[in-house]
Amino acid sequence: MSSPSSSMTSQWKYDVFLSFSGVDTRNKFTGHLFAALERKGILTFIDNKLERGKPISSELLKTIEESRFAVIIFSRNYASSSWCLDELAAIVRCMKETGLTIFPIFYDVNPSDVRKQTGIFGQVFNKHEDEENIEEVKKWREALKEVANLAGWDLQDRHEAEFIEHLVEVISHRLNPKSSSFTKDLVGINSSVEKLFTSHLGFVNKVCMVGICGMGGAGKDYSC
Repeated sequence: MSSPSSSMTSQWKYDVFLSFSGVDTRNKFTGHLFAALERKGILTFIDNKLERGKPISSELLKTIEESRFAVIIFSRNYASSSWCLDELAAIVRCMKETGLTIFPIFYDVNPSDVRKQTGIFGQVFNKHEDEENIEEVKKWREALKEVANLAGWDLQDRHEAEFIEHLVEVISHRLNPKSSSFTKDLVGINSSVEKLFTSHLGFVNKVCMVGICGMGGAGKDYSC
């Protein structure tokens, strides 16, 4: 898949978009992940004002389009929500059209059940097919299958705190591959360092000296 155009990347508003079932994970895994991403200075969108039962809003769709990464947390009640499934379909569309990168996480569910819509996911989709537009359900099924086939993580028997730390580091490195080694513990500096490298240090095969001015003790003594 080709990289997104420069005109699209300039429109990125969020680093990470979180898609999840609130009843399952909002006050547990997702809440802890969001806090860890924020501490790392990674700008993350989490929807705390969802009105369940209503169609997904155009504003939320725009937020997905303006995000660089989407972390999808599949849990037992994820597929029960038509809102979550509409969100998922929008994320898959953006993966193809804008270059958004998807990180699937399987939280207390079998990845095979998500991919094949069996087990709990199969039971839920039987209900959807009785209640929803058949074309809409087909779109949801295809989106689930596509995302479940991507490289992701199965949290079964994994230590959540350690995994969250790992995932935050993976995303941080993807956001700032050149600077992650020396900004590991500097909260909130990621976007500024990325701008420095992309906007001001766009040289190739040259030897340069860069001076960084500032008050003592501010963290200037890093080599790269």
